[in-house]
Amino acid sequence: MPHVLVVEDDDKIAAPLVRTLEREGYSVERVAEGLPAIARVREPGVQLMLLDLGLPDIDGLDVCRQVRDNGYRGGIIILTARDGELDLVVGLDVGADDYLAKPFGLSVLLARVRALFRRHGIDTGPAAAPAAAPAPAPTSGVRVDVDARRVWVADTELLVTSKEFDVMALLDSKRGAVISREQLINDVWDENWFGSTKTLDATIGRLRQKLEEVDAPARITTVRGVGFRLEDVPDA
Repeated sequence: MPHVLVVEDDDKIAAPLVRTLEREGYSVERVAEGLPAIARVREPGVQLMLLDLGLPDIDGLDVCRQVRDNGYRGGIIILTARDGELDLVVGLDVGADDYLAKPFGLSVLLARVRALFRRHGIDTGPAAAPAAAPAPAPTSGVRVDVDARRVWVADTELLVTSKEFDVMALLDSKRGAVISREQLINDVWDENWFGSTKTLDATIGRLRQKLEEVDAPARITTVRGVGFRLEDVPDA
């Protein structure tokens, strides 16, 4: 399996990242500063770096620039609270492959990781299986584009918020299967979320309304006491 280097100084962010990646079958290593990360990728074995910009010893953009100058050819996904257009452009200019602004859903991160490995021609084995599975229901007319973060119903784009998209993407990743409330909260809001679970219910409610407004041939069903399921509506 590919080896992922997580470069993140915040334990509350790094720990869920490491656990999630390991659960998917990846080999994961974590460092909390930029200089050790630069030294680590001089050695072989790191296929992907998840790189925070706000590091305590050196700016993440400098880490990205230096490892590329040193010949690192693996993938780099920048994780940062800086979501401005300038930071995005600079990050890509110094060699990053992708860019995720915090907060982000862990399911979205995993999809980006799998997509990056595919672009680099890296075999992810069992971890890639969810992404390689056939589209759950091509006739449903509901499509979730993870890379573009857009939801389509036939030719109509569903206008969704960031959290609505993350919930929809997670439900769509296992369409027809039940996703537990706990997993939705952990992956979309993160496992350290201490807010009301009604936030999830409100998000699901808005998604249902938006799907109904465009007469989408799919619906979000509540499985009482467990969670939610995105399922296709049979043709009349």
